[in-house]
Amino acid sequence: MGGAAAYVGAVWLKRLLKYDDSLDAFGVHGVAGIAGALLTGVFADAAINGAGEGASVVNQFVGILATIAWSAIATFAILMVCRFTTGLRVSDEAEVDGLDLSQHGEALHE
Repeated sequence: MGGAAAYVGAVWLKRLLKYDDSLDAFGVHGVAGIAGALLTGVFADAAINGAGEGASVVNQFVGILATIAWSAIATFAILMVCRFTTGLRVSDEAEVDGLDLSQHGEALHE
């Protein structure tokens, strides 16, 4: 189920929402993680090892929302630190030259 959720997130959700995620980090880890967390509430059973105690779909959903909020706030804080220290984008010239050359001093040799 997690693999199917990751596939849908990486292929269909990205295409539907038209967001740029070249490594599919959200599509794979975010969507599959949310699916796994919700399914924990569905399949957890306290009779097996006690781990299912309190793991309802509602509790899992609240945990997911808290995780999303925490991640959004922390990411915004990190972006603001980066924005005011190193910047978030390279110059137009560096982008035209290519990041391998402008940032790393490496060029493709044919």
